[in-house]
Amino acid sequence: MLRHFAPALLGLTLSAAPLAALDLDAMSEGERAAFREEVRSYLLENPEVLLEAFQILEQRQAEAEAVADQQLVAANADEIYDDGFSWVGGNPEGDVTVVEFMDYRCGYCRRAVPEVAQLLEMDGNIRFVIKEFPILGEASMLSSRFAIATKQVAGDEAYKQVHDALMEFGGDVTDVTLGRIAEGLGIDPEPILAAMDAPEVTEQIAQTHALAQRLQISGTPSFVMGDQLLRGYMTADQMLDIVEGLRAERE
Repeated sequence: MLRHFAPALLGLTLSAAPLAALDLDAMSEGERAAFREEVRSYLLENPEVLLEAFQILEQRQAEAEAVADQQLVAANADEIYDDGFSWVGGNPEGDVTVVEFMDYRCGYCRRAVPEVAQLLEMDGNIRFVIKEFPILGEASMLSSRFAIATKQVAGDEAYKQVHDALMEFGGDVTDVTLGRIAEGLGIDPEPILAAMDAPEVTEQIAQTHALAQRLQISGTPSFVMGDQLLRGYMTADQMLDIVEGLRAERE
């Protein structure tokens, strides 16, 4: 690990010393050896400097990544927030939009379901968008195909019912089990099963995968809020803090 931070640490050390003494190319081998020994001795006597340097470097890296993510979100904002096919819930007229890239077989996505529900209950002015992003194998793909086909065939309300049921379903995903899920919700499964492999379904999944690739999203759940890209599970309180921060920035 040290070898990754050594250049930054040396830069911090050099910046505090007189320029005349820092021309390493002008130093003799003996002078360079003495300089290295002085640096080594100082770090051994003051190891907290290493921790401080690591923290500064990590902070700078995090800030650079945040700026890069903001640029990615800005470049893809229309497709993130209004792709024309993803399900929209919460308050469709809300002043802040929360977008979730999810996979039905993802344990952390399942853990996020009650957190998102709590967020929408706590704040009635949030627009919530679900991005079907199956990345965890064939069961994920079948589930997403069935959910998308449900939306196309039976509408938004039926989609949300199926979506919630799939998030709770722990069995094998097959045409038979998917059909039973729909039947249990009072939804006719036959037209949905027939539409699962339609080009429109395939195209929606492909578009979302391409968008995720451009955003450098490789895992689920991942959230987009305002100009922020947030990879990983979040609690309702954490999301609410970000939402309120976005509103405060507008004031």
